[in-house]
Amino acid sequence: MTLSPRFTLTAGALAVLCLAAVIHILVVLTIPRNVQHSAYDDALTYGPDRQFNLLPDVRPGAEALPGLDPAMKHAICRFQLSAGPVFFDAGIPASFWSIGVFNQAGETVYSLNNRTAGADRLSMLLITSEQLSILRQNPPANLEDLIVIETETISGIALLRAYVSHPTQAETIENAMSIASCDVLG
Repeated sequence: MTLSPRFTLTAGALAVLCLAAVIHILVVLTIPRNVQHSAYDDALTYGPDRQFNLLPDVRPGAEALPGLDPAMKHAICRFQLSAGPVFFDAGIPASFWSIGVFNQAGETVYSLNNRTAGADRLSMLLITSEQLSILRQNPPANLEDLIVIETETISGIALLRAYVSHPTQAETIENAMSIASCDVLG
């Protein structure tokens, strides 16, 4: 018994389509694991670790990082808690500012703004559980004035954002962000 050429051609085409669909699905599912591009890696291109580095203004098609608000100024800081607790300090002269702390995978660890902080100045300490235990043995004098965030994230980025309500404020806000601190507590 021989198969008709039409049936053989149809069966072959279906087999190729099924194989192509399986390969396509496998490639799509493995993309997140194989992508080496992340905001943590991108932050290094804007300046050294453990200091806030200003990001360029948001322009359509030329965003420094995805999802940035064009009405705000942005500064980014890479940190590693293995070197010690990280102290964030900034006095931003804006009606609204916020800071987001993200792990290397880009997941939010903590977020704070001037309204939830109840202060115009950012004074925050990011620390691991082990470091907090050591710090409690010999606390700094201003510990009660700090917002202390305990985390298991060792490496990550902090994104400082400030709303620019009028273009005349832009330079003042940029200056304040450029002197903001993101360094090891010491």
